[in-house]
Amino acid sequence: MSSLPTAKDPFIDPCDPELRSWVASARDASNDFPIQNLPYGLLNGCVAVRIGDSALVLEEALEQGVFCAEIAEIPDLDSMLSLACLNAFAELPNQTLTRIRMHLAWLFAEGSPARKQIEPLLHDAVNTYDVPFYVGDYTDFYASLHHATNVGSMFRPTNPLLPNWKHLPIGYHGRASSIIVSGSEVRRPHGQTVSNDDGPPSFGAVKLMDYELEVGFFVGKGNELGSTIPITQAWSHIFGFVLVNDWSARDIQKWEYQPLGPFLAKNFATSVSPWVVTREALEPFCVQGPPRSADDPQTLPYLTDPQGMNIDITLEVFISSAIMREKNIEPTLISRGSFKDMFWTPAQMLAHHASNGCNMQVGDLLASGTVSSTTKDSRGCLLERTWRGSEPITLGDGTERKFLNDGDEVIMRGFCTKPGYPRIGFGECRGIVLPAR
Repeated sequence: MSSLPTAKDPFIDPCDPELRSWVASARDASNDFPIQNLPYGLLNGCVAVRIGDSALVLEEALEQGVFCAEIAEIPDLDSMLSLACLNAFAELPNQTLTRIRMHLAWLFAEGSPARKQIEPLLHDAVNTYDVPFYVGDYTDFYASLHHATNVGSMFRPTNPLLPNWKHLPIGYHGRASSIIVSGSEVRRPHGQTVSNDDGPPSFGAVKLMDYELEVGFFVGKGNELGSTIPITQAWSHIFGFVLVNDWSARDIQKWEYQPLGPFLAKNFATSVSPWVVTREALEPFCVQGPPRSADDPQTLPYLTDPQGMNIDITLEVFISSAIMREKNIEPTLISRGSFKDMFWTPAQMLAHHASNGCNMQVGDLLASGTVSSTTKDSRGCLLERTWRGSEPITLGDGTERKFLNDGDEVIMRGFCTKPGYPRIGFGECRGIVLPAR
């Protein structure tokens, strides 16, 4: 059993599976945010940590003298916490971030002598969010073998995977300015589309609106221009993870993607979940990966990771139509898969991104690409799930979907479970499709 907190040693290992919190909602087995999680985000524009259904604004805690001397005396901590983004905080040395996390666990642990001081400072954490980082650059990868094979089979039946796919993590540069937080409006875009492959095009509201279920991670430690991030160090450069919905207009994509890949089909909106789950909180759920078959090419040395860690995150997508919400019909589960099935790992994506000397910066967002697994009900987008619309799905109100209708709400959830450990979750990434203007 974990020992009770003492004032003499105000640090506790938050990954201890037996640790319990005095915050009642954090003891609920179905809650995504037990004391073992402690994700960071923004609450009313302030840096905060979440515990159960509550959040502690760190600047307020510092002003009220809640933190022990070791934490309170971190140089410039007050200025870092006064910013409306996590960038400066995330750039602290990893060992410092570990000590802060251990002290927060001590503050929230059952029996903590700090409870009386902390409890009045807690805020409701359920509904007030912002994008947690200032994102200077955003890169989206294409790292799922199952997704790449499925999409390739639709458009290139005789050659689903291009020759380079198993040699390097494929990605493209997305648009950082259109990254939005869960719950933000998603407007159906306009664009050029064609009725047949050869054109001519017309311009108007897109018809084939889709979501993509992804996992993203924020860079916490960058590298100088012209330098690299070695594969063995890449994991330590990651601050934490979020859910990502890479909204996609498939009819724009079909017309524009050759020869340079996605452009306007992708950059009109990308939703992220608001609470950043640290890599430390996810380490108990890391698994060996990715799987390679005997026929797969040998990974080049700069991408060969001795640890080879994927994360076993269960990922779910639900759709709720406007009628379903009006009639209080539960959202329909569309797919369930796992991030552990990705071919390329987060460390490989980051190491490859910096391998040419590209300077990664704190707050850069890297997303995995659509997460799909082996079964039909684990496919992470409607393009795959309905097989280009040829196999419609039925929602709880009896209506069918090939692609998204106006008024449809897409709800993504992610969580980690393991025998003997509390559930660690990401909360939700939500968005309702609004009509084109």
